[in-house]
Order: sequence, then structure tokens, then C-alpha cells
Amino acid sequence: MDKLKRYIITQFSLLFFSVFLSLLSIASIIFMIKLAKYTAVIKLTVLDLWKLYTFVLPELLFYTLPITFFITAVLALFRLSTDNEMIVLFALGVRPRNILKILLKPAAILSVVLLFDFFVVVPHAKLLSKNFVKFKAAEAKFNLSASEFGHNFNNWLLYIGKDNKDGTYGDVILFRKDKKEEMIVGAKKAEVFTKEGVFSLRLQDGQGYSYNKETLTQIDFEAMNINNMLQESYLTYHSTIDYWMHPHKRDSKIKNFIVGVLSSLFPLFSLFTILSIGIVHVRHQKGHVYLSLAAAVIIFYGVMFGLQPYLQFYVIPLLLFGWLAVSIPIYKKTVSNRF
Repeated sequence: MDKLKRYIITQFSLLFFSVFLSLLSIASIIFMIKLAKYTAVIKLTVLDLWKLYTFVLPELLFYTLPITFFITAVLALFRLSTDNEMIVLFALGVRPRNILKILLKPAAILSVVLLFDFFVVVPHAKLLSKNFVKFKAAEAKFNLSASEFGHNFNNWLLYIGKDNKDGTYGDVILFRKDKKEEMIVGAKKAEVFTKEGVFSLRLQDGQGYSYNKETLTQIDFEAMNINNMLQESYLTYHSTIDYWMHPHKRDSKIKNFIVGVLSSLFPLFSLFTILSIGIVHVRHQKGHVYLSLAAAVIIFYGVMFGLQPYLQFYVIPLLLFGWLAVSIPIYKKTVSNRF
């Protein structure tokens, strides 16, 4: 039985990575197309695109792995059937339930991994992605350069005399007018830096003047930091439970919860379907495998997305146990009773 297990797992593994890479490539291309809406507003480097891709990768894996497992398991069993190896196994006393037990362990492991990925990793990755986009948008608004018109920096008017080759600025002047006083600051050199999402301007070798109706104050400084207090409000992530229980976007979270549970358990609850489609009599059933494979995936996900708005959480037990109620009789009729 151990040799049989290793043999079937080997056949499964040979197909798994080719199917997985194909589906992941298609999903990645779709994601890259969606990135076009960001590049129209903010400037993204190759490194920025890679960061955004790593943030969305857990979600891509979640949607591709269940379908990959289903397709690969069916094709692996179908290959054994077309090579007449399945007939040989049954002739040697191997029963269909033995094959079911072999696929049960990887299916259960995959379902647990998918549940953890969707409910723990994906929310955190989405938050990092949204905050990163906000940061790049704020950075785009903060794009300074030498200009005769100047810039607005928080409540200061900023004039930059020249752009230095090292990315700093020269001959910088800032002016601010309040109700009671006015301030003007000049520096030979300035540079922009960020700390914890806050953009700041570091001035070097300059002088500052503050004056009102009564006094005039002058200071000389070697370095001065002026913070931009109008920074973006970034999202925070405390814990998985806090994210899913928080009332913010409640309807969307309910939909995602249902999709997450059903998609994660799809490999585990589809084992009877996998055997029913993959184990065939080549002479009579060969032409129906690919059609049945596509139909099974479409029906499961179609029912999931179609009934979710109406049944809410009730669609989880209805679809899972309904799927078993349909697939087990088909398995007994086409596989168990025949082989």
C-alpha cells in the first residue's frame, strides 16, 4: 500500500506544478492589468510593482490552489485509467476507497493551509497593499522640484532654487504667515525624508526670521526638520479576530467569509467527485472527462456565488453537504460498484 501511495502521489505531483504555474500565470497577468489604474495616478518602479505583487500573492494562491488540486487529481487518475494502470491496480485487489484514502491526507492539509491563508494572511496582506498605495499617492503629491512658482508644504510656501544631482535641493526658502506673525526660513540645502509614513523636510545651514508688530527674531541653524502634518491616515491591523468581527464593511466581510470557507473546503469535499470523473472506462467514458471536469468547477463556484447573496451563511452547509449528497451516489454507481 505504501508503494501504491508513493506512485499515485508521484503521478499527482508531476501534473500539479504544471497546472498550478499555468493558473498562477493567468491570475498574475490579470492582476498586472489591474495595476494600470494605479500607474495612471502614481509612479511605480519595478520594485514597487514587485511589492504589490507579493502583497496580492496570498490571495492569488488561495483562488488557484483549490482548482489546481481538483484538476490535477482528476487528470492524474485519468492518466492512470488511459494507460490501463488503474485496471491493473483493481485486478491486484486495490479498491477505489484505497485511492480515496490516499488523496484524503493532501486534500485535508491543503484545506487547512487555505483556511489559514485566507483568514489570517490575506487580510494582513490587503492592508499592507492599501497602505502602500496610499503612501505612494502621498509621495506623488509631495514631488518637489525647482520651479519659479513654488510649492505648498503643509502651511508653508516653499520655493526651491535648484535641484542638486544627489537628489537634494539648493537655495530653499520657506514662508508662513499667521494672524499675529510672519516667518521666513532660508537654507542652503534641503532634502526630503520619511519616517513612519510622515514626510519631512530637513534644512541645513540656514537662517530663520520671525517678526510681528513688536519684535523681530533671528536664528541661525545647522539643521532643522519641518514635518508635513497632513500625512495620510493609514489603516491598522490588530488581530485576525478584530478584522473579521469589526463592523466596517460588514456585508463584504460576510461574503468573503463564505467564499473563504467554501473555497478552502472544496478539495476535501470533492474527493468523491474527483474519483467519479478521473476513474473511467477508457472505451466508453474517455470523451466526457474534460467536459465533466469543467462542469464540476463551474457548478460548484456558480452555486457558491449565486446563492450567497440570498442564503448568506446557510449556503455553506447546503452546498457542502449537497455536493456530497450528489457526488457519493455518482461515485458508487460509476466507480465503486463497477470496479
